[in-house]
Amino acid sequence: MKKLKRSARLVEMTQYLLSRPHTLIPLTTFAERYGAAKSSISEDLAIIKEVFEDEGMGDLQTLAGAAGGVKFMPKMSYERSLSFIQNLCELLEQPDRILPGGYLYMSDLLGQPATTNEIGKIMATAFAGREIDAVMTVETKGIPLAYAVGSQLNLPVVLVRRDHQVTEGSAVSINYVSGSHKSLHTMSLSRRALPEKSRVLIVDDFMKAGGTVQGMIDLLREFNAEVAGVGVLVESGEVDSEERLLHDYVSLATLTAVDPKTKQISVAPGNYFNRSE
Repeated sequence: MKKLKRSARLVEMTQYLLSRPHTLIPLTTFAERYGAAKSSISEDLAIIKEVFEDEGMGDLQTLAGAAGGVKFMPKMSYERSLSFIQNLCELLEQPDRILPGGYLYMSDLLGQPATTNEIGKIMATAFAGREIDAVMTVETKGIPLAYAVGSQLNLPVVLVRRDHQVTEGSAVSINYVSGSHKSLHTMSLSRRALPEKSRVLIVDDFMKAGGTVQGMIDLLREFNAEVAGVGVLVESGEVDSEERLLHDYVSLATLTAVDPKTKQISVAPGNYFNRSE
């Protein structure tokens, strides 16, 4: 039990909530932690709730009853999300990011925790309210992104391997078609990694025609699991709708044009911002 001044208590309570998103915390937890009356704790939470909402950090939901408490739901406002993605698009338009096949080099950006954390907040906002049990991605570039989203949603991350690892025990493997040349690849998932009938949010860093994501969807069927949503950081806008294998997804940015000869790249906010009001 800690005896703190109210100002210090507010700071620590805020940090406690921020580090435990989507977790129901009974009022008694705070009352016992700080040796304060529940009425005082409720007043403190009202102040924190107002700040969260005014600053666009998220919602602090209150659940009444004996089993009730408070739950912090991280969210990022439309304006703040759009501003961040517009800045990210400018970085992605740097000429030296062009890779063979019309792909973009993004590893440096995804290697920055501050950047991936913001992306994670936007993704968490995009899929708020959905019943999700786990976040899934395929190795390797999507891993930082998946962990950022999993952190904001307080969910486990499931990694799909391109090559089965002996240390992960028995696994389910499937073949899938990906890339502009329609090449055949293999992906696998350990049988222990995902309980059956889970609801899974698929996250990926880049999507062209959607072959890799479709492969993960097919893999989930082997676990009797359900797709709760698909979120991609960047999608290619140069793929015809008939070639696209996937149509129900959320993208944060769209690669609209790439010219390897002139080194011209055009990146715009994705379909998430078309749907938002």
